[in-house]
Amino acid sequence: MPRMLDVSDEVRAEIGDEEADRLLAGETAPGSYDCTSCRTPGDSEQERTSTVLFIGDETAVLAFAHASCLPSQVVQVTEEQLQGAVKSITGDTVDLEPEKVVPEQAVLGVTSGLVLIAGELHPALVVEPTAPIVRPGTTGAGDDFLPLLIEQGFMPLTELSAVPSVLHGWSVLLAMGQLHAVLQPRPDGTQAVAWWQAHQPLQVTEGWRTAANKHQQVLLFAAPVGTIGRQPREDLLREALDKAAANGKLVGAALPLAGT
Repeated sequence: MPRMLDVSDEVRAEIGDEEADRLLAGETAPGSYDCTSCRTPGDSEQERTSTVLFIGDETAVLAFAHASCLPSQVVQVTEEQLQGAVKSITGDTVDLEPEKVVPEQAVLGVTSGLVLIAGELHPALVVEPTAPIVRPGTTGAGDDFLPLLIEQGFMPLTELSAVPSVLHGWSVLLAMGQLHAVLQPRPDGTQAVAWWQAHQPLQVTEGWRTAANKHQQVLLFAAPVGTIGRQPREDLLREALDKAAANGKLVGAALPLAGT
């Protein structure tokens, strides 16, 4: 049965006309799926659905999203992200290369806020995944989110009494006053790629933007799933960060600001 799918020109160029036509005809696309953006159920037979192609260095995974959440697009990610990421739902992926099918990556929740350290306000991003992150190539239970970040140069934090050290090569992309992405270096030293990318540019407060421009860097804190949660106020966010640090469940780094 034909599907209400949006297949952008860039996705079609990557997967080919034959595969795109098979998707649109309903031969390879699922009816129901979990939206890769909002994680709620969708139905490509009943509502407009976007095809989103995640491309790593060697692997490609096609996922689906409500058209109201995301446009059809190609998203470049690192192979480690694509291979590593997660205990998540795999039923909404399409097998482009049977020997290379991988689970869809977990969603990284990002909260912005101002954090007071040593009497000065600093712009911060707090990252918490929606599911446990397992190490690439492993299976089973466990959460390697913090160890993987520590291997990338993030530092374990037991308290927020001092600004964490700068992690060179990483950066936060702020453009037109909006938050676009957190960038990480490629292992070969070529152009940085998105470690996290906003589906739509995120608004930040004027105070956050002013602090970012003043310091020319953003503090990034990360914690395992279920540690921080979505806190509605900055004082509650700080309390959650302090508790996570005291429990040994927080890493952080200062990332240079890219853009304005």
